[in-house]
Amino acid sequence: MDCSGKQIAVIGMARTGLAVAEAVTGLGAHVVLYDKKDASELSDAIEAARRLGIEARTGTNDIDLASVDMLVPSPGVPRHLPVFAEAERRGVEVVSEIELAYRLSKAPIIAITGTNGKTTTTILTGRILMVDGRDAFIAGNVAGAGDRLGGSPSTALRTGLALPVPLVTAAVKAGPDSVIVAEISTFQLEWISSFRPRIAAVLNVSSDHMDRHAGIDEYAALKARIFENQAESDFSIINAENLITAAFAPNLRGRVLRFARLSEVDEGAFVRGDDLIIRLGGREARICSRSDIRIPGEHNVENVLAAACAAMAFGARPESVLRAVREFTGVEHRLETVATIDGVRYVNNSMCTNVEAAVRSVEAIDEPQIVIAGGKDKGSDYAPLADAFRRKAKHVVLIGADAGLIRSAAERAGYEAVSDAASMQEAVDKARALAAPGDVVVLTPGCASFDMFESFEHRGRMFKEIVRNLESGIGNWEVRKRGGDG
Repeated sequence: MDCSGKQIAVIGMARTGLAVAEAVTGLGAHVVLYDKKDASELSDAIEAARRLGIEARTGTNDIDLASVDMLVPSPGVPRHLPVFAEAERRGVEVVSEIELAYRLSKAPIIAITGTNGKTTTTILTGRILMVDGRDAFIAGNVAGAGDRLGGSPSTALRTGLALPVPLVTAAVKAGPDSVIVAEISTFQLEWISSFRPRIAAVLNVSSDHMDRHAGIDEYAALKARIFENQAESDFSIINAENLITAAFAPNLRGRVLRFARLSEVDEGAFVRGDDLIIRLGGREARICSRSDIRIPGEHNVENVLAAACAAMAFGARPESVLRAVREFTGVEHRLETVATIDGVRYVNNSMCTNVEAAVRSVEAIDEPQIVIAGGKDKGSDYAPLADAFRRKAKHVVLIGADAGLIRSAAERAGYEAVSDAASMQEAVDKARALAAPGDVVVLTPGCASFDMFESFEHRGRMFKEIVRNLESGIGNWEVRKRGGDG
C-alpha cells in the first residue's frame, strides 16, 4: 500500500491512534488526529503527536471529509457516529488499524481473538516462535501493553520484541522473514475488507460487550470475520468444545484445526491423561504435561492447546512448545501474584472484564478467597458469577458504579457474604481484615474499569500499589496523601 501524499484522518488519540498516525506519517502520508476529549485530558498524547509533527484536534470528531482519502477509527470508537455515514456517502474509505496493518505488512500474520484468553494465547504463541528461532513480533490489542504511551509507539520496540506493540507498528517494522502474532478485538474486525491472516484462531465466544452489540449473534458474527478472507492454504483454529466456535467450522475455507480439553480431535490439540497432544498432517506429538504449565486454571490448559496449534501450524517444533510453556509464568493483570503478606496471597486479575472470565478465575483458585469485584456493567448476566461466589468465595467486596447488579445477583443465589467499598483502597482494607493466613485476596472485577479508572491496567496498577504499600508498611494515610487511590 502506497501512503505517500495521502490525506488520512485518525479518530482517537490513545495507543492505537498514535501508532497509526506515526506509521503512516513515516510512509509519507499527511495525518490529522481527532479526539472528542478535551485537550486537558490528552496532554501526553498531544505532546507525543507534537514530537512526531502530527496535527492534533481535540474536543471534536467533526471532520472535514472533503480533503480526506482515508478514515481510520480507533477500536473504541462506535460505528454509529455520523461521520461514518457521511464518509460512506462521499466514498471515503473507512478502515480499521488491523486492515491498514495487513495492507502494509510484508510479514505473515497470526491473528488470535476470542472473548477470553486471547492475551495469554497471543503472548505464549509469540514466545514459542521466538524459542523456535523465528523473528516474531507480538502485537495488536494486547492487554497489559498499556493503553497509552507517553511517547512514540515505536519506542516499545527498543526494549525487545517480547514487548507487545500495536499491529500497525509491527507491520511497518517486520520484514518478509518475520512473523507477527496479533491479538485482535471484535471492534477491530468491524472495519475490515481484505484482512487475511495466515493463521487465525477464535478461542471461545460468550456474552460480552452487550452494551455495544445488538446481541450474542452479532458479536459471534464479528468474531467469525477473522476467517472470512482466508483461503485453503491458511489455517483456521477453533475451540471444539465451545458451541459457538464449533459451529463456525462448516463455513471455513482454511484448514481447520480444533483444540479440546475434554475430548480428542482428528486434527489439532487435545488432552490425553496428563499429557497435551497435537495431531498435524496425520502425525502425533506430545506437547507437554499439565505439570509443565505454570499458570493456574483449566482455561489456561485450553490457551496452551490453542497456542501450540498456532505455533506448530507455522512450523514450530514440539520441543519449542515445551520450553516456552515451562518458562511462561503468565501475563500482567491476569492471575498475577503481587505479594504474600501475613500468610495471605494477593492476586491481581484486573484483566478480567467479563462474567465468564471472572467465573473461570474464581474457579482457578483452590484456596479460600476474598474477591474484590465490580465496575462498569457491559450488559452482563451476573447469575453465573454469583453461583461461583456461592461455591468458592469466602467473602466478596464490591466496588464500582454497577456493584449493585452483582449484589442483587448474589442475593438471588442465596449468597450473603458481600460488602461494599467506595474505593480500591477501602476494598483492599476490608479484604485484608477479612482474610486469614492461607487465604487469597483476588481482584477479579468481571466488569469494565472506566467508571473509576482510565483502563483495566490502571485499575490493576492501583491494586498492586496499595498491596505493595501494605507489604512495605506504608499506611493508608500515606497512600491517600500521595494520590494513590483512584
